Amino acid sequence: MSASTPELDRPAPLALDGPALDPIGGGGALIGYARVSTKGQLLDRQIHALTDAGCQRIFTDKQSGRNADRDGLRQCLDYMRPGDTLVVPSLDRLGRSLQDLVSIVAGLRRREIGFRSLHEALDTTTPGGRLVFHVFAALAEFIRELIVQGTTEGLAAARARGTRLGRPPAMTAEQIRQARALLTRPDETVSSVARLLGVSRSTIYKYVPELGSGSGGGELPAAPTAQ
Repeated sequence: MSASTPELDRPAPLALDGPALDPIGGGGALIGYARVSTKGQLLDRQIHALTDAGCQRIFTDKQSGRNADRDGLRQCLDYMRPGDTLVVPSLDRLGRSLQDLVSIVAGLRRREIGFRSLHEALDTTTPGGRLVFHVFAALAEFIRELIVQGTTEGLAAARARGTRLGRPPAMTAEQIRQARALLTRPDETVSSVARLLGVSRSTIYKYVPELGSGSGGGELPAAPTAQ
């Protein structure tokens, strides 16, 4: 949602003579975004800092641990236009992680929207700020590659140890043995054995393939008696 700041009228951009402005921010509106992560926290200090920074409109999010949606941020990003600059009190108010932060700011840059963080004095409308953000982006990509590499190596090591990957089987080897033994008894059916073992009929058919597709009676043939 947006804070109680004046509505920002958006006239059509004027055609100005002279040198062009930096297309990544500059010449547009300063739009603020503030966020608190718990209901008990207040937005007042963040809004005050954004107002002092010259923001004409401020969007906010108050979220709890059970509500991860950021409707205020979505509205803020939808509202912004090329040449505007998004201003936040600090980097952690915008992104939940470095990768999240880099993704949002990269999206702003593609739309020719600048980004400023007051606490870190980061401003992507300046050459120095853009350089710092390129370092952030490279670090985020490095972290992502480390995660992928670690996951791949972990899976390979698990396979080498003979560890079964994926979901655990629905029936253990002992349950399969019990099912086979029970189904040789004339008074037991697939349904009764499934209830006894706490699984479904389809699971019994899957792990005891000699039962067939389930179109028959559902019992295993009795073991032959000695003559």
